[in-house]
Amino acid sequence: MKNSTDWTDPSAVAELLIKNALAEDEALNDVATGALAGCAMMPVVCRVNTREILVAAGIDLAGIVFSLLPGGAVVQSEVEEGSIVLPGETLARIHGPVSSVLRGERVFLNILGRLCGIATKTAEFVRICEGTGVEILDTRKTTPGMRALEKYAVRVGGGTNHRFSLADMAMLKDNHIAAAGGIQFLKPVMDRIRSAGVPIEIEVDSLQQLQSVVPLGPQRILLDNMTAAELLEAVRIAGNSGIYLEASGGITAETVRAVAETGVNGISVGMLTHSVKSSDIGLDWYHSEEFV
Repeated sequence: MKNSTDWTDPSAVAELLIKNALAEDEALNDVATGALAGCAMMPVVCRVNTREILVAAGIDLAGIVFSLLPGGAVVQSEVEEGSIVLPGETLARIHGPVSSVLRGERVFLNILGRLCGIATKTAEFVRICEGTGVEILDTRKTTPGMRALEKYAVRVGGGTNHRFSLADMAMLKDNHIAAAGGIQFLKPVMDRIRSAGVPIEIEVDSLQQLQSVVPLGPQRILLDNMTAAELLEAVRIAGNSGIYLEASGGITAETVRAVAETGVNGISVGMLTHSVKSSDIGLDWYHSEEFV
């Protein structure tokens, strides 16, 4: 499945995504904006304001919207990526003709709100685990076509990206293990993976499985849906093996600190991308001559 798009490049992915989003929204066939006639060419300046506390992420990426529309409105960021922005504060200003701003407003806000929401939620988990040394990891549970953007937002929020795609790391999960015939038959599978030069992670859901997997020497082990007590024992079993231990499975802001304190290396949190709430961001309208 070869493609000329670099799916790991947030800018390239943003441009492709936005082109499709503008086409989906029929931005160039905006009847209301077209009816403004000559008024649509009037230059304006708008503020992009927050309506809740958030971590800023993706302002320039979302701003690609206006570079793809006639009139070439320009987005001027007012905050640093990764900074905390309070309700009512300005994230950015948009300068350009009325037509460009109106046609691109919704796509711009949809993308920006999503990325800020992800960065904000990630930053919350990172803050809760401060001082433990644990990494907060994302997953592949991303919006199709938006993975590079969503993983970018995780980084902005202080999180760490897990594998980007199936090609980056071989994760042998329960279904892979079942297909191989059981953990006792994994060695030839792992040998083939190692010959390809790809790191290996193996998923286990019990301490008994963990004891069988540690001697196989994968780079990482995923500890799935284990209690804090089980995770403590898992850390003891792995000992000085050098294997990276990753906890996963239904971890929330209320439980993540206890998981972090067990001594695991990383905690993967699917909700950072699969069910996060978009940040509430609005666009406030000003005529350019009234804006200083």
